[in-house]
Formats: sequence, structure tokens, C-alpha cells
Amino acid sequence: MRQVVIPRHGGPEVFELRDAPEPVPGDGEVRIRVRAAGVNFADILARIGLYPDAPRPPVVVGYEVAGVVDAVGAGVTNPHEGDRVIALTRFGGYSDSVVVPAPLAFRFPDELSDAEAAAVPVTYLTAAIALYRMAALSSGETVLVHNAGGGLGIAATQLARLRRATVIGTASASKHDALRSFGVEHTIDYRHADVEQEVRRLTRGRGLDVILDPIGGPSFLASYRMLAPLGRLVMLGISSMASERRNPWLVLRSWWGTPSFNPFSLINRNRGVFGLNVGHLWEERRALQPLMSLLLTELSAGRLQPIVAKTFPLDRAGDAHRFIQSRANIGKVVLTT
Repeated sequence: MRQVVIPRHGGPEVFELRDAPEPVPGDGEVRIRVRAAGVNFADILARIGLYPDAPRPPVVVGYEVAGVVDAVGAGVTNPHEGDRVIALTRFGGYSDSVVVPAPLAFRFPDELSDAEAAAVPVTYLTAAIALYRMAALSSGETVLVHNAGGGLGIAATQLARLRRATVIGTASASKHDALRSFGVEHTIDYRHADVEQEVRRLTRGRGLDVILDPIGGPSFLASYRMLAPLGRLVMLGISSMASERRNPWLVLRSWWGTPSFNPFSLINRNRGVFGLNVGHLWEERRALQPLMSLLLTELSAGRLQPIVAKTFPLDRAGDAHRFIQSRANIGKVVLTT
């Protein structure tokens, strides 16, 4: 099989396409012939050496794939050979063949292309956990989605709209028309506007019920200040640390700018702060299964629609990373085999 390997930490040019032995599924596992793999910010942080969960190089990153089951291990009754599935992978997704535990592979609606399907597992599951489980979003509430033009931001917008919530999204001005077409009611150009001031204006000083923040560093504190009474902040990542290569200044600024939340402030202000790393939930299958089933039902009904910004061949993984880091994408970036 073919894999894209990170042989050492560095810029997007470090990726190498290599051949490796075909994996064999063990008991309770399935092998998937990968047709598309999602690209996430965690992959970028792993490439530059800032993702603590990633194995040391050489390593193959990738948390999600779409493809066809072509072999099953002993004891597997579902899915079957020939099924089109999406799957959660703990690394290894940048390959044309992967083996995963059978419970982490899910048949997806025929209406979705392989690239669209690969855009689902991490972003939609993360957004669903954040909004539906942690924040318990309800109708009529107002949600701020930072980086609303990315794959996660669009997934969160669609899921929030299903709950009849009002969505405010931050993004560069060039993305605002697209965001409004996805259901974002109010857009804020974070590059030129004061986000906190705009939120105060839009909410008439009350603040926000839910905020999804994948930026990290000082952004977490700014988000906390924007919460209304009973507001909930979900911290999803630290993209502010990422550059093409490891940048000690960015890392230090993000690290020192990350706030510590005082319990007495949380109590007296009636606010909640959550942290979410879906990569640490692979063993919580009983909790993930209902949410994934809900997502697949909504996808099949057409009430959710993955947006793919651009696809790249597997051997151009470096270009895919550059594209994401240019902040040009509207939607998910996907590798195809």
C-alpha cells in the first residue's frame, strides 16, 4: 500500500510517499480501501512537532477516512465486505489502506461522494459533541463560531441551525457571502473588526449563549468575556500555534496567553468552560455511537451537507497543508487516493 509519511518534523515539504506492507485485520477489525481522507489542524500540528499525541517520526497522520471495506477480521458481523464506510482512525489515515476496529467504521449515505464522506467523521462529530452534548444547545440561543469558514465551522453552523439557534461567525471578509449561504446570520471580519465590540452590539450587551473556539491562546479569554449568564465556552483546539514550521514565538505567545479559569469567577458569573479533543474519545464508543447515528440520519435526509473546499491527491499532502494554512479554504480539505 501507499502512505504519506512524515519522516521528520518540519514544513509541508517533509512529506514522503512510501510503500508499506498491506495491513491485515485482526479480531474485531476491518480493512478499508481508502478513497478519501480528511485533513485536520491536528495533522498540521503533528507535522511541525506540536501535537503531543502524535507518535515520534516517522509517522503517518490522519484521523478520518472514507472508502470500501475489502477484508474483515474474525468476529466481525458489521460492516461487511463491499460496504462504503467512513471511519475514525487514530493516525494512519494518509494511506490507501487502513485497519480500524469495526465499531469505528460506519456505512454512509449513497448520496455522498467519497470526498464529502471523508469530511464528516472528525468535524461533524466534534461539532455535535460540542453543541449537543457539552453545550446542550437549545432553540433560540445564540452561538458564536470562530473560524466559521473551515470544515468544523460549517459543520457547527449546520448543526446549530438544526436546533434553530442563531449563528454568528468570524471569518475574513472574502468568506462572508458563502457563510451567509450556509446559515450564518451575522458575520464578523476578525481581521479588521473588534469581535468583542461587534458581539456586544449584536447581542445588545447580553453576550453569547455558546461559543466554539478552536483558536486558543488569548482568544479563549476573549471568548470567556463574551459569554452571557449561563453561557458555555467549548475550547476545541489551539490553531494559533500553527505556522508552516515550528515557530517558538507563536508557541510561547499562545501558551502564555492561555488563561486559567478561576472557579469563583465561573460560579459568580454562572458560566461553563469545556475542553474537547475528540481524538481522546475513541474508546467512548457508547457515547459516540448515538451522535454518529444522528449525523448519518441527518446526512441521509439532506439536512446536513458537507462542504469540500478542495481535494488533493495523496502525494500532494504538503500542498493540502499549505492551502489550509493560507486560510483560503471554505469547507473541508480532503486527500484522494
